[in-house]
Amino acid sequence: MLSESSSFLKGVMLGSIFCALITMLGHVRIGYGNRMFHHEHHHLQAPNKEDILKISENERMELSKSFRVYCIILVKPKDVSLWAAVKETWTKHCDKAEFFSSENVKVFESVNMETDDMWLMMRKAYKYAFDKYRDQYNWFFLARPSTFAIIENLKYFLLKKDPSQPFYLGHTVKSGDLEYVNVEGGIVLSIESMKRLNSLLSVPEKCPEQGGMIWKISEDKQLAVCLKYAGVFAENAEDSEGKDVFNTKSVGLFIKEAMTNQPNLVVQGCCSDMAVTFNGLTPNQMHVMMYGVYRLRAFGHIFNDALVFLPPNGSDND
Repeated sequence: MLSESSSFLKGVMLGSIFCALITMLGHVRIGYGNRMFHHEHHHLQAPNKEDILKISENERMELSKSFRVYCIILVKPKDVSLWAAVKETWTKHCDKAEFFSSENVKVFESVNMETDDMWLMMRKAYKYAFDKYRDQYNWFFLARPSTFAIIENLKYFLLKKDPSQPFYLGHTVKSGDLEYVNVEGGIVLSIESMKRLNSLLSVPEKCPEQGGMIWKISEDKQLAVCLKYAGVFAENAEDSEGKDVFNTKSVGLFIKEAMTNQPNLVVQGCCSDMAVTFNGLTPNQMHVMMYGVYRLRAFGHIFNDALVFLPPNGSDND
């Protein structure tokens, strides 16, 4: 009887300890560490035009020359028509643009990543860019071939941002506890963020090649996980009115939505005047955007922008 009572008491004690452990574990986040999820979401805004006007003309010229943006475009052979359109349009305005493909494509020059896994392509492209260009460029912009970017607006947005600080910018999305920049709208990393990311690419415990999970997550989410381990957090880019400047939809879709939801304020309800990107464009729409953004001008109208970003030397941009 004493033996049975003793066994019962041992069982109760072990059960209590087990329940206590389960309760404690319920408050622990698996995989990262609690400290990583106390970051407050930031909304970064473009500089105020009045502040730019306070800068002397010589200083403005120096600023315009100091901003150098390297563009990374991730492509696959099936994207060849978009690839051609991107090459012929907005990438001419990057200080340097390179295409990173899943395999060798004879039609266009590209860096062969030898994989069609988008996360592996992304991390390989970032490593290539950092190893080769870390002393030449202070901002790195990554996009898909369905994205149209206005690089001058990107440079203007970054004007008062210090690239020696860990910036990770674009159109942010929240997925559970994770905030990440949606690759559909383009991703911007400062040189400091590139340094931190590069230091983690060889650490599989923090930045695994395959995600380290039972299920596969998208490449933009995986990038956010890696950057969090480096103390770099996603930040949403907005204009002075709080409108997104990195967009995951096309202009046409935004206008259609505005006509339905705000028929009396179609233009105001659509997009930011300082938009940096639009996504989901066809090759023809790319060329139409190029025409509207860079070529169409009203005769006799003089543009008095506070700052001018000159095209890269040797560029054939329009």
